[in-house]
Amino acid sequence: MSVISDQGSYVIPPQRAVWIPGGVYHEAHCRTAVSLRTLYVDESARPALPARCRVIAVPPLLRELILEATELPIEYRVDGRDNRIMELILDELCIVPDARLHVPMPQSKHLVRICSKILDDPARNDTLDELAAQAGCSRRTFTRTFRKETDMSFSSWRRHVRLLEATSRLAEGQPVTRVAFDVGYASQSAFTAMFHRVFGTTPTEYLSND
Repeated sequence: MSVISDQGSYVIPPQRAVWIPGGVYHEAHCRTAVSLRTLYVDESARPALPARCRVIAVPPLLRELILEATELPIEYRVDGRDNRIMELILDELCIVPDARLHVPMPQSKHLVRICSKILDDPARNDTLDELAAQAGCSRRTFTRTFRKETDMSFSSWRRHVRLLEATSRLAEGQPVTRVAFDVGYASQSAFTAMFHRVFGTTPTEYLSND
């Protein structure tokens, strides 16, 4: 599953979740059949709840708490076990780690247009000069504006987009070699090396932890 908002683009593999604060316009896309649970949280419930969209890990405890919460009545008792389950879910949401499965989006319309094309086809290999021309500016202006609005270089941004797309494809069960070529890598070894550099594990090991 993937989610796009004006804050960024997010990929949600199995056993992960996306946190979306109230009032954030977004769109969700499911590449295959997806089973999910949705929590609706009052933004005043905890001061420490994230203020921005993020993909989070779902540890075993939080997963079991969420599954248990789906079995509770909508109007549950606030002076007993049911309420303690909900309170513990909120506690867990405040401390779960960021899964680093997102890329920020720029604000300038011409950069958003280019980024949207790359999100649709991460294997695109347009050069910086070509992208700057498409954006109607110089290469220097393109790179400076992109870093200012995303806090990333364009090359790092595009590399992360490719890895996020790869993560989504791997979660579908697609072979590592096929995924590597489909997202723009020249070889499986180059893809695996970059995947390990960013996520600290190989593609196969990453999925085995789901």
